[in-house]
Amino acid sequence: MSRWLYPVLFIVICSSVMYLLYRNGLVSSRSIRALLFTFRPGKDFDRFSLDSCTGWLSHTVRLRKSGTYEFILDLSLSSGSVNVCLIEGKKIFLLKLNSQMPAGRAELNRKRRYYLRWEFKSASGKCELRWLSFQPSLNRFNAENDRKIEE
Repeated sequence: MSRWLYPVLFIVICSSVMYLLYRNGLVSSRSIRALLFTFRPGKDFDRFSLDSCTGWLSHTVRLRKSGTYEFILDLSLSSGSVNVCLIEGKKIFLLKLNSQMPAGRAELNRKRRYYLRWEFKSASGKCELRWLSFQPSLNRFNAENDRKIEE
């Protein structure tokens, strides 16, 4: 056998494993320059701790079921800015969240691939993105009563 076969086979296997991990949301791709960068992904949230962070991070969102999801961005930044984009299939932008628009809804299908792309510009502080399956009230009267009970 050729002496080049084993290194090439090793590279192909490693690349395939990394691709499968990325597609299943277990690995993220990123280009970050920061003094401190902590990323904690969860089943229905992403959390970051940042200090002088500039760059981007992209990862797959795993959904439990199809339906309408509400995305809520909670920013506690001392400086800089953060943008979050929800992308379908790496091409269609469905939602963009930032400090001016911290919440939004999107209709998502469990069988499709969705990616979250975080963009940081000299950001310092903490940020969190939560996504919840949105369940609208059956009628307006119940929604108003629910609001009064919460207050």
